[in-house]
Parts: sequence; structure tokens; C-alpha cells
Amino acid sequence: MSVFVGEFSVYIGRIASIGKGDFMLRLTAVLALILLSISYTLAGAKRAGEFKYYVLSLSWSPSWCALKGDAQSAGQCAKNSGFGFTLHGLWPQYAKGWPSFCQTDEPAPTRELTAGMADIMGSEKLAAHQWDKHGRCTGLSAKQYFSVSRAAYERVNRPHVFRKLLKPLTLPAPVIKTEFLKQNPALKANMLAVTCKRGHFQEVRICLTKGLEPTACGADVLADCQQAVVFPPIR
Repeated sequence: MSVFVGEFSVYIGRIASIGKGDFMLRLTAVLALILLSISYTLAGAKRAGEFKYYVLSLSWSPSWCALKGDAQSAGQCAKNSGFGFTLHGLWPQYAKGWPSFCQTDEPAPTRELTAGMADIMGSEKLAAHQWDKHGRCTGLSAKQYFSVSRAAYERVNRPHVFRKLLKPLTLPAPVIKTEFLKQNPALKANMLAVTCKRGHFQEVRICLTKGLEPTACGADVLADCQQAVVFPPIR
């Protein structure tokens, strides 16, 4: 870094002697290169496998459909599709913040592998995206990552009461958290969070150790939605 700073100072000295307009253009270009260099350095620091715990994100499919999926004519939003709580993803988490799009030597998942996750994730496309953004940071192979993701999903008891809804219901978001706590005695209030978006219930996010045991969430995860939210019924 010291060598780079020295060379940069020499370069600034040289271009300072040229016209003001050219100087500003070249200075802007140099600063852009510096920022790019820093970004690559930070990206390289995101080493696969270096994280503290997982966040298991469970999305309520009918809410996603109402907010986004219907406009995309997503298959999981079709009538009688039957999707309720789907696996949004299993996300590596630091004590604060999270890694994403990490460098890894592991090959990308096959089409067969991502298609095999559609039954709990709603689509092959989401499975592929979750590997790119989060799975690459786990230090696992794609096959291992999806296997662990499925295992985490199956360890959580998802309240069946919400599948019985016949029409949209408006309820306080904390009620959803309470139901999850009832159905999962090993969970404590500081181990999960409920999120909402545009007046709809969105997700339940549960914190797990690397061994998939419940654990306390970081403060940045525990940002519970407290408002009344719309809870649409399954399709």
C-alpha cells in the first residue's frame, strides 16, 4: 500500500502541472481506480466459510406473490400451487453484517440440483441466486449447501394454523412470532425476527449455529416488525 501511495503522489505532482480541465479529468480517473482497488480488496476479504452463524429465512409465499410474484407470472403463485412458508435462503452471518458473493473454488450447482430445491423454495431461479449470493460464502459445495439448507428448513415447525386461512387477515406481526415460539420450544424470542414489507407480512428469520441449533441473533437481525400486517391465504 505504501508503494502505491508513493506512486500516486508522484502522479498527482505530474498532472498538477497540466491544464485545470485535464487535471480534474485525470484526477477523477485516478480516484475511481483507487475506489475500485479498495472494493476488490474488500471483496477478497470475504473468504468462504468465515462466518459466525446462519440466518434461516422463511418467506410467506402468498405475500411475495401479492407484492412481486404475480407481476412476474411466477409459477409458485398459480392457483392451487399450495405454497405457504418457503425457504428464501440460508444466509451466513457475521456478528454484525453478512458476507455475499464470496470467491470460492466450488463449481456452480447443476440445473438438476437447483431444480431439486423448487419444492421448498418455489423456483429453481431462486435456488441458483441463493447459491451465488450466500451459498458461495459458506465454504460448502453447492450440493452440501442445499442439503444443509433443506435440513435447516425441515428442523423448524411451521405453524399450520396459517395454512387454514381462507381470506386475507390483518393481524399484529408479533402474533406470528408468538406462534413460531409455541411450535418450536427450543426457540427464544432473541433467536428469531419477523419482517414486513408494504403492509404485508414478509418473512420469519431464525438464527442457527453452523450445526443448525437455535442461537441468539445479532442486533442487526433482530429488527422485528411491530405493525399490523396483511396475511394473505395460500393459493
